[in-house]
Amino acid sequence: MAKSTPLFVGLDVHKDSIAVAHATGGRSEAPVFVGAIGTRQADLDKLIRRLQGKTSALRFAYEAGPSGYGLYRYLTGKGLACDVVAPSLIPRRPGDKVKTDRRDAVELARLLRSGDLTAVYVPTVDDEAIRDLCRARDAARVTLKDAKLRLKAFLLRLGLHYVGRADWNAAHKRYLAKVVCPTPAQQIVFQEGVRAVDEQVDRLQRIEAELQDLAPRWHRYPVVEALQALRGVQWVVALTVVAELGDLTRFDNPRQLAAFVGLVPSEYSSGSARRQGGITKAGNGRARRVLVEAAWAYRYPAKVSLHIQQRIDRLPKSLQDLGWKAQVRLCKRYRRLVARGKHPNVVVTAIARELIAFMWAIARAMPTRA
Repeated sequence: MAKSTPLFVGLDVHKDSIAVAHATGGRSEAPVFVGAIGTRQADLDKLIRRLQGKTSALRFAYEAGPSGYGLYRYLTGKGLACDVVAPSLIPRRPGDKVKTDRRDAVELARLLRSGDLTAVYVPTVDDEAIRDLCRARDAARVTLKDAKLRLKAFLLRLGLHYVGRADWNAAHKRYLAKVVCPTPAQQIVFQEGVRAVDEQVDRLQRIEAELQDLAPRWHRYPVVEALQALRGVQWVVALTVVAELGDLTRFDNPRQLAAFVGLVPSEYSSGSARRQGGITKAGNGRARRVLVEAAWAYRYPAKVSLHIQQRIDRLPKSLQDLGWKAQVRLCKRYRRLVARGKHPNVVVTAIARELIAFMWAIARAMPTRA
């Protein structure tokens, strides 16, 4: 084998083992299954030395999964090419009902050689750290919401319904402090429910405090500040979008970015018939959720409120102008679509799709910190 002939290596990665297969570039012969190795660095080094004995041009690929990006960073740190591929975009034969580690590794090697695999975006260590902290905050928010709902449902079942706004303000807490359940056992359940809510509130506050402390030192934080020029995009929304999507400018155009977060309509077309359905909901659901939440702000007339003005005071004039342009356009578009009889949820989704396009434009105008 010539030393310049590339070798495409498929890795089926698990917690305790990695199944390995390789395919020779420029040939049509079937990939070769090497076997299973361990996940230690010593095992990987031994595999690399073995494969480099065949050729110096190695290219690895494995599916994105719970094992994370540690293998990718280790291989690229050694100067080796590696792709982390999207499992949902791997071509599958409809009639293939057999799945084994060996077959998966061989198929990865074959598809890597043919160029039929789609690589995912791999964040840096710092980007992944901020993203994990944002996701921890979101998990705490969901857990807190569930704890409140369980407590409200328990009280409603006992006929104890708070007539005011049950948003855990001072008046609501005074009401809860006076609640007496019919039996001692139910009183225990009630007190544990209140404690569960308080614990989740404290947990959420701790995580948000850490975000407030760590995020300003993040190299992408200037983009987070710049995105807040947009109405409805406050600190949490901007931070979530940048943490989940990373470098927005890696997309060639805003249509690709909107498709990545699943905000483009699905399509079922054949021949001369063209039919579009609901949005695809593909890609990153967390970013899509906060974008839709932010889009609801455009149902009101365009206005630079005091809160928005405080956010944009430190931004360049060009970004302030872009934020105002987005607000005028999206507020007008919301009213126009509603007047045409569109459902508000459909309208807000369309606004969110344009909102991410304005975010893309702002990210291109606002470089990140080196």
